[in-house]
Amino acid sequence: MTPIPADHLIVSPRHIPELHPEFVPASLWTREFLARCDQEGERPIVLALMRSDGTSSSHCDKILPALPQFESLNLRHVERVVKFLLWARGGNRLLIAGAPELVPALQNIYSTAGDRAFDADFVRRVFNGNLVIEAVSESDIPKAETAAADQALGRHLEGCRIGFDLGGSDRKCAAVIDGKVVHSEEIAWDPYFEKDPDYHYQGIMDSLQRAAEHLPRVDAIGGSSAGVYVNNQVRVASLFRGVSKELFEKRVENIFLDIAREWNDVPMNVVNDGDVSALAGSMSLGEGGVLGLAMGTSTAVGYVDASGAITNWLSELAFVPVDYGPGAPADEWSGDIGCAVQYFSQQGVSRLIKVAGLEIDPKLAQREHLVEVQKLMEAGDDRAAAIYRTLGTCFGYAIAHFARFYEIHHLQVLGRVLSGPGGDLLLDHANRVLRDEFPELARSLTISMPDETQKRHGQAIAAASLPPLA
Repeated sequence: MTPIPADHLIVSPRHIPELHPEFVPASLWTREFLARCDQEGERPIVLALMRSDGTSSSHCDKILPALPQFESLNLRHVERVVKFLLWARGGNRLLIAGAPELVPALQNIYSTAGDRAFDADFVRRVFNGNLVIEAVSESDIPKAETAAADQALGRHLEGCRIGFDLGGSDRKCAAVIDGKVVHSEEIAWDPYFEKDPDYHYQGIMDSLQRAAEHLPRVDAIGGSSAGVYVNNQVRVASLFRGVSKELFEKRVENIFLDIAREWNDVPMNVVNDGDVSALAGSMSLGEGGVLGLAMGTSTAVGYVDASGAITNWLSELAFVPVDYGPGAPADEWSGDIGCAVQYFSQQGVSRLIKVAGLEIDPKLAQREHLVEVQKLMEAGDDRAAAIYRTLGTCFGYAIAHFARFYEIHHLQVLGRVLSGPGGDLLLDHANRVLRDEFPELARSLTISMPDETQKRHGQAIAAASLPPLA
């Protein structure tokens, strides 16, 4: 087993992921750290993320006293929290009150030459400004969270609307009249590595035109896709990963603004697909505090707050740390270890195939790996089942970590990884972890998967409901 560095506390999970016994749940590590704070004397700390538009969010925490023997543990804890907040909430100015001695190290870690240069560059691209980390007094921290800037979005069902969702293998589009789907279809496409943005533009326009044929008029258009969108501008999106930086800036960044003009500037809103999934779940359940999480090509997440509103949080939880183990797998983009995408996606399934003892051609694409594992699962192969038991155990611990940062009443899960009996097994093991390790959370949180009707029509209705009519 890999030696445990000094900045890793020893944790003892009740449930050990059988194919990844070195897993160190972020939730348990944090619980142990906070217990250590109680023993040694806690120190309050507040972290606030601010944006140029004036919105902000804050997170209160605690750390150990400012003594040399605790410096490594404090930095480890705060750095992992900073990483989570950057990807979950977003902002390019980080204010830290209560731990000024940690700020120089964090500035170095999140510099363009530091270990988290990828994260710093992401912040720069999304918010059009470099990441700034400052030590401040508590009085300088914004007193009120103003993150729910997009409360006007969603739940608008009146009129003739189009809702679309752009995925990596298909684009879905529906025509909706007064909240009722009158037409929907899926069209296969392959946008990921397409270099010409006209391919994307024409594909989206084609789907919209096909839906419009089933409406007497078009009053509004709402859409979703994986990525980060600010005021309908594309900031970061895997859908356009094949487009050069120059073409992205010229043709992609404003692609939805250009499309809106083609449709006579009817009200139009495009947001992250995870947020629309969460909105669909919230509309179906009739409650707020919904976290939607899809295990597919990546880990797509969206959130609707306790009031039922879409927030302007990023919720890009694919990149947040859930495993604090020193030997955790590395994310292929950021290079950081222990990120959620390596556990709750097709990547998570693929990386465990060899460990499980399955002989599946490593040259196959990850989606094909998943199909082969699902076939074996259907046939009763316990080696395939071990993959789902492992991921489910990790997921249970990750849910508890997510709940530190989100007010969650309902977790709605979906995605190809959860299709078939493997998905049921994965969720069963996640629920076992919650019941045994986090009983209070287990009692207050419900987990469900949408049925086929909800998946096909709920997402379309939610997307179509995004724009309020002028």
